[in-house]
Amino acid sequence: MAAAAAAAWLLLWAAACAQRERDFYDFKAVNIRGKLVSLEKYRGSVSLVVNVASECGFTDQNYRALQQLQKDLGPHHFNVLAFPCNQFGHQEPDSNREIESFARRTYSVSFPMFSKVAVTGTGAHPAFKYLTETSGKEPTWNFWKYLVAPDGKVVGAWDPTVALEEIRPHIVELVRKLILRKREDL
Repeated sequence: MAAAAAAAWLLLWAAACAQRERDFYDFKAVNIRGKLVSLEKYRGSVSLVVNVASECGFTDQNYRALQQLQKDLGPHHFNVLAFPCNQFGHQEPDSNREIESFARRTYSVSFPMFSKVAVTGTGAHPAFKYLTETSGKEPTWNFWKYLVAPDGKVVGAWDPTVALEEIRPHIVELVRKLILRKREDL
C-alpha cells in the first residue's frame, strides 16, 4: 500500500514538474548572417513570421508593407521575422548574403532575417512545423504570414493573397494589449 501511494505521489510530482507546452519561441534558427539565434529573444513581443522570396510576384508589395509594419510598430513590441524559402517556384535562388543585400538595398528592411529554410515537407524547419501544426495551415506559396502572440502561441495564419492591411488590425490589437499589460505591471 505504501509503495502504491509513493508511486502515485511520484507520478503526480513528475506531472507537476513536466516541462510546459512548447511554443514558437522555444525554437532556434540561424540568422541570415549564419549565427544561431534563440527565438526566445522575441518572447514578450508580437511576431509576424513570414516565408519570403525575392523573385515572387508578391515580393514588392509584401516587403514594402512588412517594412512599414516594422517601422510603425517595432522593435520593442513587434517584429517581422523573415525566413527566405526557395520551395515555391524556386523564387529565392540566391545565397543568404545576396538575399540580405537585396532586401536591405531595395526595401531598407530593418526586421530580423533568417537563413533560407524549407517551410513544408519532411525537411521543414522545426519552427515552421510548429506553426503549421498549431495553426492547421501549411504554406502553399511564398509570403504566408503567421501571427505569434507574446507567449509564443500562434493566433492567426494567412496566405499570400491576404493583404497586410487586412492583417494589421489583428497585429495592432495584440501590440495594444501588450503595451497596456506592461503599463499595468509598472
